[in-house]
Amino acid sequence: MLLRTRGRRLRVLTWHVHGNYLYYLSQAPHEFHLVTRPGNPPGYAGKVGQLPWGENLHEVPAERVPEETFDVVLYQHRIHWERDRQEVLTESQRKLPRLYIEHDPPFESPFGQRHWAQDRGLVLVHVTHFNRLMWDSGVTRATVIEHGVKVPEGVRYSGDLAKGLVIVNHLRERGRRLGADAYADMRKRVPLDLVGMDAESMEGLGEVGNMDLAAFSARYRFLFNPMRWTSLGLALIESMMVGLPIVGFPTTELATVIRNGESGYLDNDPRRVLDAMRTLIAVPELARSWGEAARKQAAERFDIRRFAADWDRLLTEVAT
Repeated sequence: MLLRTRGRRLRVLTWHVHGNYLYYLSQAPHEFHLVTRPGNPPGYAGKVGQLPWGENLHEVPAERVPEETFDVVLYQHRIHWERDRQEVLTESQRKLPRLYIEHDPPFESPFGQRHWAQDRGLVLVHVTHFNRLMWDSGVTRATVIEHGVKVPEGVRYSGDLAKGLVIVNHLRERGRRLGADAYADMRKRVPLDLVGMDAESMEGLGEVGNMDLAAFSARYRFLFNPMRWTSLGLALIESMMVGLPIVGFPTTELATVIRNGESGYLDNDPRRVLDAMRTLIAVPELARSWGEAARKQAAERFDIRRFAADWDRLLTEVAT
């Protein structure tokens, strides 16, 4: 994908927090410099993993950050805002144009939590409109850039496996918020496979690599999303892009994404959700029809070119 920047290519200092998001963010036409620490601990990894990182991503050891020149600082985690901002950045770097990507909805209160990044010179970027609605952004300017994703060319839905797929990392550890109980209950009544980090602890299949997940998912009849309170998952959007219909609960941003009886089925009554899954298993033609509608909706709303252009626009705006 080629996207021309609105101005010069900016030097953006950021951190590796969510690998897939960082990969999609790097589709914007700027130079991204990742703060690293020895051993690549969480939040300080560089260009690690299977993702096809581009040449516009660069690693910079934390101790070398003060020696470098940047145009924008892009925070992505509370520890980077509260600790690294003081301990890694110089005083002049702290005054640079700055943004903060908030990847999640508030966890302490669904509507009353004040975001910790309070700064009139900061732009707080939410990844869904639901998240922006629920967070109290205080004095900080808030905006939304919705996700953009892409999947490997040529990967398309087959739905040959008459079962549903669940994609959640560390589901047992994350418990009810991510729907561990709902998954455990549903899999007793309908065939479901769980993939993701530590999936084996809940009798799942294990982790599937980033670049293999789309083709792996395409074989399943539908995606079951058991989550109650989370952001809109990239794996869910990627599944839609492949052509999987989505079944789950109409919570957080997902309620605005799926059209019932057209691209999937959402309901707060688990019995109706179960009925929908059973119907999709029994009627593969319906699953294919819903999945094609899901693919078209995802391609329209979560196009990677729109996402990259939105980030180019915002980065250029704050830097000028």
